[in-house]
Amino acid sequence: AIINMDMAQDINGKKVFPLGPDKIGYVRITQFGDRTGDELQDALDKLKEQGMKALIIDLRWNPGGLLDEAVEVCGKFLPRGQLVVTTEGRDPTENSVLRADGNGDELNGMPIVVMVPLGRASAAEIVTGCLQDLHRAVILGQKTFGKGSVQTVFPLDDGSALKLTIAKYYTPSHKVIHEHGITPDIYVPMSDDQEAALLLKRSPGGLLAVDPKDRARIEAFQDVQLERAEDLLKGMLIYAQRTGDNARMAAK
Repeated sequence: AIINMDMAQDINGKKVFPLGPDKIGYVRITQFGDRTGDELQDALDKLKEQGMKALIIDLRWNPGGLLDEAVEVCGKFLPRGQLVVTTEGRDPTENSVLRADGNGDELNGMPIVVMVPLGRASAAEIVTGCLQDLHRAVILGQKTFGKGSVQTVFPLDDGSALKLTIAKYYTPSHKVIHEHGITPDIYVPMSDDQEAALLLKRSPGGLLAVDPKDRARIEAFQDVQLERAEDLLKGMLIYAQRTGDNARMAAK
C-alpha cells in the first residue's frame, strides 16, 4: 500500500497545532521529504493565526532526507539570499552554494528553540547548524551524529557500482558537519530508555503495540528536553516584555 506520512506534526502527532496559554508553538519535523516545506508552512500559518509568540522545532528522531527541503525550511526563518549551506570537495565542480529562497523570516525574529538528540544526522544537521550559526535559534539537546557528506554512485564494468564520498557540507560559518556533528547551545541529555519511551508516545499507535503492564511505565516518562525548551522560551518572552516596558518608561 502507499503510505502517506506527515512531515510536520503537532505535539499529539496530528496536524491541528494547538497553541497553549503561553503562546509557544510546537512543530515536529519527522523527515525532510518532498512536502516538508509546504507542511511546515501550513503549521506556521495555523500557529500565527492563534497569536504565537515563540516556536519549538522538534528535530528528534528525524532521519534526514532531501537537501533542498532542508534549505527551504531554513529559508522560512532567514532573509532571502542568506547563505544556508555550502558543499566543498576535491573537485571544484562539485562545490555549491545554497541560499535562502523564500519570502524572508516568516516569524519576524520570534524566538525559536530547536531540539536535537544524539544520533540525528544529514538534513536535520544542516538545518540545526545553519540556524545556530546565524543566531536565529537556540539549539537544545545532545550533540548530533555528524553525517554531512555528499555521495555519488560510479557504475563499474562488471555491473556492480561504487558509492564514493565526493564532498562535504559546511555551515554558514564554514564549520564542517561530517564526523563532528553540531554541539547544542544548551546540553540536556536523555537516557536510551527515555528516548525510546518518548518515541513510542509520539508515534501514532505506538503505545498500542506495548504490553499493557509496560504502558503505564512508558507514559510516566517526562520529556525533559521539551520542558527545558518551554522554560527557556518563557524566560525569553518575559525578559523581552520587561525590557520593552522599561524602554517605554524611560522614553516617557
